[in-house]
Amino acid sequence: MHLFTLGIPGLLQTDDVARESLSGAQETTAEAELVEEQVIARLGRQQLLHRVPAPSVRIIMDEYALHRPVSDAKAWEKQLCHLIEIAETPSLTLQVLPLSAGAHALMTGALSLLWQDDGGCVAFTEGNNCGELIEDPASVTRLRLSYDHVRDLALSPPDSIAFITGFLKENRA
Repeated sequence: MHLFTLGIPGLLQTDDVARESLSGAQETTAEAELVEEQVIARLGRQQLLHRVPAPSVRIIMDEYALHRPVSDAKAWEKQLCHLIEIAETPSLTLQVLPLSAGAHALMTGALSLLWQDDGGCVAFTEGNNCGELIEDPASVTRLRLSYDHVRDLALSPPDSIAFITGFLKENRA
């Protein structure tokens, strides 16, 4: 799986960050219960990263995600520490796309590229409360090239870890 996201990807969120990002404008007890169900589901999907054999996952996260903390400073610090820790996972590659990279083709939302057992690839795009599965080979190829371009602009994995570490030190609660 290759993923580009403007925010902290759900696969890497701590429970508090997942809860706040999923909460939105909840107003009723039923909505709060739904959020808890979604948090549990999101954290459950994270277990996929620890399967044996572990899947190969490459995530490019826009620097913008680091500039939008949750309201609880301690929860945000825990999230940044988690990003640093999970970035050390051998089967996971985490890169930060710095704001200085400028405009790029994936600025409108998230992109997931998923490889199937037969070697084919599908893409899933998300943005503004909508998502689209893309199976057309020519369209998937265009999205793969956009992803590759963004990956070329992103910091290397070690530089990304150092960047997040520096960001953590500057914003310690």
